[in-house]
Amino acid sequence: MSKIRALPGFVAALALTGSLGAAAATAGTAHAAAPSDHAQQAKRIYNGMQIAFPPNSTDLFCTIGAVGTDDHQRKIAISAGHCIRDTSGKYADHEIPDDIIPVVDRNDTKYGPIGYVRYFKDPEGSQTGHATKDYMVIELLPQVTLSSQGPHLKQTGVLKYPQGPVSPNAMKPALDTERLLTTGNNEIITSGQTGTWYGTVMNNDNGIYRAPAVNKAGDSGGPVIWHVPGTDLPSQANKFQAAGPWAGITKAITLQLPPFNYTSSANILADLRAREAAVPQHDIYGAGFEVTPNP
Repeated sequence: MSKIRALPGFVAALALTGSLGAAAATAGTAHAAAPSDHAQQAKRIYNGMQIAFPPNSTDLFCTIGAVGTDDHQRKIAISAGHCIRDTSGKYADHEIPDDIIPVVDRNDTKYGPIGYVRYFKDPEGSQTGHATKDYMVIELLPQVTLSSQGPHLKQTGVLKYPQGPVSPNAMKPALDTERLLTTGNNEIITSGQTGTWYGTVMNNDNGIYRAPAVNKAGDSGGPVIWHVPGTDLPSQANKFQAAGPWAGITKAITLQLPPFNYTSSANILADLRAREAAVPQHDIYGAGFEVTPNP
């Protein structure tokens, strides 16, 4: 795993994700151009945006999985926790109220920070991150504009799957947003550097999905949506666009088949709610996260 020091005590790292092949529909990547005049145009933040962590090289990057607001109406982005290593042990798995880990749009670094990391779950020595809590919460700047439309995926809220098994991170009773997709009869759609992919959820290991939907290094944290039955799958005919509820984020590649791993949105939302319930002030960054309805 490639890595470089970011700040004293921090290391930003690429996900352990290769580019193994799988049968699926694909298209080239596309990224919305950032405005050159920041004073006149708002900065739009969307799923699929590649992000970096200064002063790291932008060759080391991750991807935004979803954007929206939390229960305090703060603007929030979700990505993968294993994108940052805390070598000091002071900050992983803790709220970070100070602006010590800036986040920038990899393709528009001149804009400056779009927000700051408020929480991340350190990989704890694992190359593929913590088993069920591999996520990062970024508080975005108040002046940015949230968008549900990424380069290829439009997110239509948060996945609710009431008939699914409960996330291992959930309290009792679990919410419908904290239940997992069943295997063999559900498809997920992903988007990253190699294009737009879809595949059946072949395995569900405590909310870590394995599917033949391709990802590669740098796609970590990127968007996953549920294929709503009866809706169009991405194809050349629709320019590889798809819409559906947010279902998770890109995690890693492992040696199992299919090799592509994704952390469920249910695991993330359940852990956020559990962590907020555990603190008297009930003020955890990202708790109560809802995907933005903004186009």
